Parts: sequence; structure tokens; C-alpha cells
Amino acid sequence: MAEALTADELSPGRAQPAATTDNPHHATRWLILAVIALAQLIVVLDATIVNIALPTAQEALGFSNDSRQWIVTGYALAFGSLLLLGGRLSDLLGRRPMFITGLIGFAAASAVGGAAQNFEVLVGARVAQGVFGAVLAPAALSLLTVTFTDAKERAKAFAIFGAISGGGGAIGLILGGALTEYLSWRWVMYVNVPLAAIAVIGAALLLKKQPRSADAKGIDAPGSLLVIAGLGSFVYGLASAESDGWSSATTLICVIAGLTLLAVFAVVESRVKNPLLPLHIIWDRNRGASFLVVAFVGIGLFAVFLFLTFYVSLTLGYTPLETGFSFVPMILGIMATATGSAGLVARIGPKIPVFVGMLLAAVGMVLFAQLEVDSTYAAHILPGLIITGLGIGLSMAPAFSAATSGVDAEHAGVASASVNTFNQIGGSIGTAVLSAFAATATTDYLTGKAPSQANQALAAVHGYTTVFWWAAGVFVVGALLCGALFRPGPVAVNPDAPVIGH
Repeated sequence: MAEALTADELSPGRAQPAATTDNPHHATRWLILAVIALAQLIVVLDATIVNIALPTAQEALGFSNDSRQWIVTGYALAFGSLLLLGGRLSDLLGRRPMFITGLIGFAAASAVGGAAQNFEVLVGARVAQGVFGAVLAPAALSLLTVTFTDAKERAKAFAIFGAISGGGGAIGLILGGALTEYLSWRWVMYVNVPLAAIAVIGAALLLKKQPRSADAKGIDAPGSLLVIAGLGSFVYGLASAESDGWSSATTLICVIAGLTLLAVFAVVESRVKNPLLPLHIIWDRNRGASFLVVAFVGIGLFAVFLFLTFYVSLTLGYTPLETGFSFVPMILGIMATATGSAGLVARIGPKIPVFVGMLLAAVGMVLFAQLEVDSTYAAHILPGLIITGLGIGLSMAPAFSAATSGVDAEHAGVASASVNTFNQIGGSIGTAVLSAFAATATTDYLTGKAPSQANQALAAVHGYTTVFWWAAGVFVVGALLCGALFRPGPVAVNPDAPVIGH
């Protein structure tokens, strides 16, 4: 194993240190980044690519509106509840084999989903995608962590990764719209097969085999069972709230049981010898703040991707492809700040960029909250998309980098999994809570009004704008909380961490 990099060796302007040149991934690190970014794109876009295709898939397979949500929730449920275990397996069995296994499994599940002839098979395929996504995502991020050890290069690599993570959902909407309109809804699943094949070939050629770490610890079985059951129950309860209501027995029992199991999990992790999630990973101020950033962004992004999609397609009458392309300005905004701010983040750290970025996202939400039935894209939607994209890109890239900085190689996979877990759980909370708020606002608006198509349209828009106001509040709270938690100054790469991983 290569020797650790010292703080001086990491300083900009120095000659390439020997420890870096000993890294077998050094010469091909930027090609490896391309493979990792493609894998991350596959995982992220699948959280939204089915949104636009859902009405067509529902018509083809004949399932109900109440069942429709499980096409989305099945993926989130499996993905969110298994991420920590996936991260631990990456540390235990090796990042390269778990990365390739995740890609192959994801592609197979996608092929099954594309060929589904009934609702049950489609949901099962989405759950399987979530399972293999939970294997793939932490392996991808931890590979990035141990491949880039120079501080400046690391900032650039994480900026690109953050841009993919932040913009992948919008890319999914565009791709989903194009595939649905010109091919078939089934291609929103099939498209993962060639993408995963390219990533598998790249991984097989570029990622070097490394021996398993001699000090690798075993699986924390009690912790694994508790976190899977806790997160699964919590997410299931939140997902049930939209159809069953917040006061239903199913919602309350599942949410309370999930929170209880997670509390027990925290106690267990503080006492077992080899915990699934070492608590010091969470309690570090910078890392904890980063986890909160991705959770808040997950909640807010849901408001944009789902409810703005509804508004553009149902209220303005855009086609699936037009709906997807309407999000292009936000993608460009995310990429601009995520990549353009890399040098700034390397110099001053994540504190100020994250604070400013989340406030910008809040401004974008406030602009969306002004939408009316007769609003236009250029005057009323475009400004909000640009500002929101700039804010999300400025927040996500430094958060991803800080979340995995300073973690030793043994725990890189678990730290990476924690980032994705917080982001996924944030999105799941957004799905349940904001959907319930929208439904309540729509119902309240119609109370005492004559049933008519005009009133239905007004009520729907009122539901959407209510969600945008709540999302603005989420981003403001996130800006204040995370801005206070982040330490001032740049985040240094851990000089005691090995520069390569297994």
C-alpha cells in the first residue's frame, strides 16, 4: 500500500509526490472519473427518468393511480434502506468488484423492467434497481475519493461529480421525455443497459485489482438489520401518507417504528466493536453539515422535478419531450457553478459557497411560487430555473467533497454511502411531505367553490405554489443551519489516509 501523503506534499505547486505516482490509478485518473460519473448518472437519472413515462406505462399495463406511486417509491425504498450496507460491502469486499457487480445487476434489473408485462414485475424491477444502486453508488463515490488525492485535482473531480449528481435528475426528465415520445416508455428502463455496459468495460480496463485489506472488518449484522428495517419502515410510512393520510394507522405505525429502530441502531453502533456506521463519521462538523446539505437539496429538488413537471405538462400542456427540455437551463446552471466554483471551494472551503448556493435555490423557489394558470415559460419559469440551478450546483459539489474528506480508506465506502443515504432519504421525505401539502392545499382551495374545469386548474396550481413556498423555507433553513455548522477555511485531504483503495 502506498505511503500516506503529507500536508506539504498536498500543497499546490509542488512536484508530484512519490505516493501519488505509486497510485496505480494515477495515470488514468481522469478516464476513471468519466466511468465513475457515468455510473453516478445512471443511478441519479433513474430517480426521475420514469416520471414522465408513468402515464404511458400506466395506460399500457393498466394499474391504478394509487399504485402508480410505487413505481417511484419502490426504487427509493430499496435504495435508501440498503445504502449503508452497500457501502460496508464496498469496504469489505473491494470497491472494484462491488462497482462492477452493481452495474451488471442494475442493467439486468432494467432489462427485466423494460420487458415487464404487468405492474408487479415492473415494481419488482424497480426494487431490484434500488438494491443494485445501493451497491453501486457508494462504490462509485469511494473510488473517486481514493483516486484523487491532490487537493486541487480533487476539487475539480468532485465538482464534476457534484454537477452530475445535481443535474442527473433533470437529465433524466429530458431523456425520459425523448424516449417516451419517440420510442416507448419501456426505453426509460432499457436505456440503462448500454450505459451500464460502457461503464463495465471502462471499469474492467481502468480499475486495477487490489488485494483485500488485511485489517478489513466483518459485517455488523445487528446494525445492518436495524438500519435496513428502520429506513425501510420510515420511507414506507412516508410513502403511504399521500394515499392513506398522515393520521392513518399504517403511516403512524411505520413512521414511529422506523424512527424507533433508527434510534436503537444509533445505540447499537456506539457499542459494537465493528459498527456498520462509525458514529465519528457523522459527528464531524464538516461531514455532518455535508450530509444535511444533500438531504435539504434532496427535499427541494423533488419540488422542482415533480411539481414543476406537473405544472409544465398538465397546466401549460407541454409534450413529454418539451417538458424534459424545459429543464435544460437548470442543468446548465448546475454545471456552471459546480465546475466553475471548484477553484474557489479549494481556496476558501465549502462554508460560504454552500450558504450562498442554498439561498439562491430558495430565491428560485420563491419565483416558482408566483406561478399562475396563465404564466409563461420565458417570463415566469426560466428565471427560477436558472437561479435554482446556479444555487444547487454551488451547494452540491463542495458538500460531496467535504463529506468524504478526511475519512480513512477503511471507512471510505460507508462515508460515501452515508452521503447518498441522506440525499435519498431527503428526497423520500420530500416526496411524502410535499405531496401531502399539495393535496391538502388543492382540496382546501376547492372547498365552497363550484366544480368546474377552471377551478380545478386553479386549485392544482395553488397546490404547486404551496409546495414551492415550503421548498423555499427548506432551503433557507438549510442555508442557516449548514452555514453555521461548516468550519471556515478549506477542507484538507486527510494526510494519514492511504492514497489507494482495494
